[in-house]
Amino acid sequence: MSTFQISNRKNGDIVILDISGELDAHTAPSLEEAITGLIGQNEHRIIVNCTSLEYISSAGLGVFMAYIEDVRELGGDIKLAEMKPSVYNVFDLLGFPTLYDILEKETEAVAKFNEND
Repeated sequence: MSTFQISNRKNGDIVILDISGELDAHTAPSLEEAITGLIGQNEHRIIVNCTSLEYISSAGLGVFMAYIEDVRELGGDIKLAEMKPSVYNVFDLLGFPTLYDILEKETEAVAKFNEND
């Protein structure tokens, strides 16, 4: 069974989701639940910190694709940060860097949100 953990914390009006382990078909519903919960709480400035993400499958990528339009329509965004090279390569292979801000450091993602204020 895949292991996956998610927690969140706030930085002003930005929610940071810390994800770790393996994001695949078995664990993707946890991320979906977290994102839909944030949208339901009118939180739509989201950073996903991938420092401890070891693996992502197409099902995991699908979660990001499923909610990006909803979040952007609310005036927010989902930014990704702190990816291991092996995880970034999966995102890159599927063209995610043209759709998402993928930043090396979480602080850069926070700054990117704040520069748009």
